[in-house]
Amino acid sequence: MSGRGARGDADESGATSGSLDTVLSFVTGEMAFDPGPYNDAYLDRRVTARIRRTEAETYREYRGLLEADEAEQTALLDALNINVTRFFRNPDVWTVLRDVLAELTANNRTVRCWSAPCADGREPYSLAMLARDDPAIDANRLDIVGTDIDGEALAAARRGEYETTRTTDIAEELAPLSDLDAHVDRDGDSFAVRRPVREMVEFRRHDLLREDPLGEFELVLCRNLLIYIDGDHTRDIFDGLAAAVVPDGYLTIGKSETLPREFRTSFDAVERGAHVYHHC
Repeated sequence: MSGRGARGDADESGATSGSLDTVLSFVTGEMAFDPGPYNDAYLDRRVTARIRRTEAETYREYRGLLEADEAEQTALLDALNINVTRFFRNPDVWTVLRDVLAELTANNRTVRCWSAPCADGREPYSLAMLARDDPAIDANRLDIVGTDIDGEALAAARRGEYETTRTTDIAEELAPLSDLDAHVDRDGDSFAVRRPVREMVEFRRHDLLREDPLGEFELVLCRNLLIYIDGDHTRDIFDGLAAAVVPDGYLTIGKSETLPREFRTSFDAVERGAHVYHHC
């Protein structure tokens, strides 16, 4: 299937039967989701996956299904929201963050940490578990908030319950911890984050693309969002992230993401390969 702007017969909305815009015009007008900031390749992958799942044959046919089926609208919104995550994703990054947290909490102050977007909570819980697991980190000084635009993902995060599946091994994800059972309760393939860990994290709904930062933080993690965002909107996101990091604070982005040139005088790489930066 082709992306936006593909040629085809015009429909009543002005989009074409052979284009992604046939679906996106309905998504924008009727489903309270603005696809504008996201790049075309990401949007087309997610929409195409739903088209194949429903066995529709054209964008126009799939749009008709959306108009008639609220359950499919919900399924498409779930697909469009960015929710790929795991505990301690990229372990080498967490090796660097372990030292960062030890340094920050040694300064006898509250250390505010922001994970955005946090999806189902695994990243902010990783921060909390790491702090509780390492005696060099004062977990009592951490104030962690995880934010996301997806209400269902936030509800799952607050529950803190995860399952090992054919493609996800939760015990393997938690391997960086010295004592897994101190942080989760296990029942077969089910893992529940223990209350002391859950109580360290506050979850809030927040739209990183359109809302101001929640405040100032010593550590901000925004990993693997920007690769899905259209270049025109990346600068706006970085403006907000930079404003949220206090002087001498830290910013972490995804390993496939790049710090824009105009921010390189304000942020020094702590570990370039891990994409952890110090706000100088």
